[in-house]
Amino acid sequence: MLNKYFNITERGSSFKKEMIGGATTFLTMAYIIFVNPSILGDAGMDKNALITVTIVASIIGTVLAGVWAKVPYAMAPGMGLNAFFTYTLVIGAGVDWQTALGVVFISGVVFLALTVTGIRTKIIHTIPLALRLATGAGIGLFISFIGFKNMGLVVSNPATFVGLGKFTPTLLIGIAGLLITAIFEVKKIRGGIFYGIIITTIIALIAGQVKAPDVFVSMPPSMSPLAFKLDILSALSFSLVGAIFSFMFVDLFDSVGTIVACSYEAGFVDKDGKVEHVDRILEADAIATVAGSLLGTSTTTTYIESASGIANGAKTGFASLITAGLFFLALFFAPLIGMVPGYATAPALVIVGVYMFKNIKEIQFSDFSEGIPAFLTIVLMPLTYSISIGLSFGFISYVILKAIAGKYNEVSLLMWLIAVLSVVNLWLGV
Repeated sequence: MLNKYFNITERGSSFKKEMIGGATTFLTMAYIIFVNPSILGDAGMDKNALITVTIVASIIGTVLAGVWAKVPYAMAPGMGLNAFFTYTLVIGAGVDWQTALGVVFISGVVFLALTVTGIRTKIIHTIPLALRLATGAGIGLFISFIGFKNMGLVVSNPATFVGLGKFTPTLLIGIAGLLITAIFEVKKIRGGIFYGIIITTIIALIAGQVKAPDVFVSMPPSMSPLAFKLDILSALSFSLVGAIFSFMFVDLFDSVGTIVACSYEAGFVDKDGKVEHVDRILEADAIATVAGSLLGTSTTTTYIESASGIANGAKTGFASLITAGLFFLALFFAPLIGMVPGYATAPALVIVGVYMFKNIKEIQFSDFSEGIPAFLTIVLMPLTYSISIGLSFGFISYVILKAIAGKYNEVSLLMWLIAVLSVVNLWLGV
């Protein structure tokens, strides 16, 4: 029955390959269980509840991908999107986390509507490649900056804004964790980021910087401090339109880029370049975002780490069920997850940032009408501590420079509209 539903044999796979692939995907993305509560916890949200919410949201999205779209993709709260939630919306703009969850909910609903109507695909083709690549690189730089800050390597300095932190025991442990994780990645060890977090935490435990929990296994922490606490009415404020757009934009290209990359890896792209099941995958992505916001987490998206599972044999949605099952088991290890300090998850942020930054080589910086907007997008995200501001300057500068260069045909009407919305976004200060 399962074989027939998921077309396991038809796709040239087997239950063994699917299980190995699904387990591999889990190991390579399990770091989100530690990192997401750490980032959203800075927004004032209950960290213990966040452990459960992060895992449950990942299970919902991954099961949807497996059962509805029948693809071996996994979903979880997105990196970069959680940083935008905490550091731009809550800390930067002073929006409370309940309202920020409302913003995520609205962006998910709009996203679902755009997907069903087919508008989402048109938007993808409208945004220039340079800005799409710059968005990923900028978020990568921003996430790495947060990682260095959480580690204590980069600190505030009244004379130079930022400076080098003091080499405390926790910073030394964080640097050791970064080196260990980097070695794992260089050696292409599956789950390297996850293992890096575990080993760094063990080092901290041996050094007496963290305390082992009284119990290792327990029932999952309650989600009640966060579940259904979102404030949708406050999120409907005109001042938050820019924030809603930013969530949508980042998720749009994060998910689409991941889906395309994984689809090529899995052989889901036909000779005309059309991706199979793309509508259902995008629908699952949007539904998972809405569900996640109701539970109490930032935008849920498709994870590029799914490619590691595909490379290890996953070809069908059954692999996603294996990944979801392992997330379910993780629910009962909350005491162990809760003991992981911020400086142990910081190296993961830096390495994820490297992965997001690597496609910068595809940007044509020799063409200044492309290079300058891309550069502004990239550098202003970490320098202003805001993904939204980086995006806004990128869009605005792109249409202006293209117009001055007389390249009107390279700027669509929708891009002009996005630029105008970006001006509004900067004016409102979100």
